[in-house]
Amino acid sequence: MRKKKTPDLLTSVELELMTTLWLLGKGTVRDVVDHESNVGNRAYTSVATVMKILEQKGFVSSEKQDRWLVYRPSVSKSDYQLRSLKDISRTLFESTPSALVARLVDDEDLTDEMIEDIRAMLDARTAK
Repeated sequence: MRKKKTPDLLTSVELELMTTLWLLGKGTVRDVVDHESNVGNRAYTSVATVMKILEQKGFVSSEKQDRWLVYRPSVSKSDYQLRSLKDISRTLFESTPSALVARLVDDEDLTDEMIEDIRAMLDARTAK
């Protein structure tokens, strides 16, 4: 039997829970559920199931403390953001990051301040 490939990207529900866990740094299922503004009224058992799935996928690790499992992100938010952007670039923009940036600049209502921030980031990157 062939081993199932571990998915590189999160589902929308998994991302909601990871966002909460990134914010908390670590936490039990109860801690994650208590941050309902990010999780959105999900049942404790549903959150527990998704946390187990996240652990199986390698996005979180857990450690037993007293009677509870305490979850910690195994993947940083910035690493996941980069992974997601690379996937979007590859799948929607034919592995051409400049096409992705062009779409962002063309379609977003960027303020002058945002454009200056982008320009400063590009200048810093090209100076390396």
